[in-house]
Amino acid sequence: MTQARLVLNDGTIFRGTAVGAIGTVTGEAVFNTAMTGYQEVLSDPSYSGQIVTMTYPEIGNYGVNPDDMESDAPHVSGFVMRQCCRRPSNFRAVEPLHTFLESHGVVAIEAVDTRAITKRLRVAGAMPALLSSEDYSDAELIERAGQVPDMSGQDLASRVSTDRIYEWTEAVNPAAFGGGISWTPLSDRPRVVVIDLGVKRNILRLLASCGLHLTVVPASTPAADILALEPAGIFLSNGPGDPAAVTATIETVKHLLPHGLPMFGICLGHQLLGLAMGATTYKLKFGHRGANHPIKNHASGAIEICSHNHGFAIDLDSLPREVAVTHLNLNDRTCSGIAHRSLPVFSVQYHPEACPGPSDPIYLFKQFADRIAAHASQTNQEAT
Repeated sequence: MTQARLVLNDGTIFRGTAVGAIGTVTGEAVFNTAMTGYQEVLSDPSYSGQIVTMTYPEIGNYGVNPDDMESDAPHVSGFVMRQCCRRPSNFRAVEPLHTFLESHGVVAIEAVDTRAITKRLRVAGAMPALLSSEDYSDAELIERAGQVPDMSGQDLASRVSTDRIYEWTEAVNPAAFGGGISWTPLSDRPRVVVIDLGVKRNILRLLASCGLHLTVVPASTPAADILALEPAGIFLSNGPGDPAAVTATIETVKHLLPHGLPMFGICLGHQLLGLAMGATTYKLKFGHRGANHPIKNHASGAIEICSHNHGFAIDLDSLPREVAVTHLNLNDRTCSGIAHRSLPVFSVQYHPEACPGPSDPIYLFKQFADRIAAHASQTNQEAT
């Protein structure tokens, strides 16, 4: 068996066994507390630039299949497990996890103390790191790990965004949103422009399930080009990296806001919307990555259990008066949702599309569709 080492930039070394591709990769060391959903984690573009430690002790027990991919390929920089299951048991499995990692070039490590890694990151915070299954000395790896850049200041959304404009029509569960879209011509559905900052497929499926006509555009698309598509609404997707570094998209959103179109943001999209409206963001110590975080909905008073994956947050004290806090993370009282007081604009920090995770906040997609319908009705009335 080939030795592998996870080296943090403070010089801490965790030793284990190589699994997947052989190589040396760098990224931000983080941990995810979800018990399932490893394939969605691997293929979520929001994890670009990160070496992800899964805290659940056995990963890969139900194998890998093409239906659970959230993008075309894995985006993690590296993957860390206590134990990688080589004999999955699930009728949906197409291949075991270790061959998937190898064929997609993902450098991974197992037989490592993931509890110790998690405890270290909780105390010291998420930090630059290096994962290697190659024959370097400890001293060489420690030196290289010390040179890995911090996540702050990195615009990774541009790296994972689409490079072309395309249409998305696949739906997943129209019945959950009233059904009927199967016989609604695409040309009759409201067009929503999706600004792709690293969008997950299930987000697109759920938006399409609400009867929306989706046009996905690159993160660098200027406001004038978006408005030329005559959208009924704008969606800002999830994505990786430091939100303050995605300056081009922040400027685009600033130019779109005065047009009064319904706008919905998730995760990085939430942070960019906040920045465009005058708020500031900051880096969390070790971030929120898991499938069971409690969120309080201020409007209903309900507690929703939600999926999370982010390392930055909006500073509550920086929100301008015209922006209200709609949701709060009950673990650390950080901002989990905002809405403009007069415009049909809102966003959430967490992942209402789940995959993995619970579907408590799935109603937000229908809320967006309803706001689009209400805005179109109001516009028509004003025109007549």
